[in-house]
Amino acid sequence: MTRRQQLHAALGKSVLRLRHRFRRGVSLGVKGLALSPAGEVFLVRHSYLPGFHLPGGGVDPGESSHDALARELYEEGNLRLSGPAELFGVYFNVGLDRRDHVLLYVARDVRPVGPPQVPNAEILEAGFHPLDRLPETTTLATRRRLAEVLDGEAVSETW
Repeated sequence: MTRRQQLHAALGKSVLRLRHRFRRGVSLGVKGLALSPAGEVFLVRHSYLPGFHLPGGGVDPGESSHDALARELYEEGNLRLSGPAELFGVYFNVGLDRRDHVLLYVARDVRPVGPPQVPNAEILEAGFHPLDRLPETTTLATRRRLAEVLDGEAVSETW
């Protein structure tokens, strides 16, 4: 990662923390563990955070968590849900804010509408990756969620 990308990532994380600190109540986000028919997982690399992550984001006011998941998969990966996504777990996201929670959905029935529209202001890279050849910079939290869902590892309460 270049120095500029490191600074951009640090600034992005600081802005997110500051925004969350002044919000009232609990913040709620969704993440999608989207699997291809070949068993590959869809990952994104943000412009403001280091590493590869599961796609996702905040649930907007008036939006259901399932609708937020569908929107985030489309915005970040140009993916559409072809069937229902299964709610796997609820996590306390201690790394971001004392009030942040993340819902993890498993989407086994997604289809690309077209290639991901990357790079853009938010997403630098996006695509499906074989589980045995994840990008080296795949985050520890992402690797833990994969182990919980796919390998039956104990489910954590924290992201």
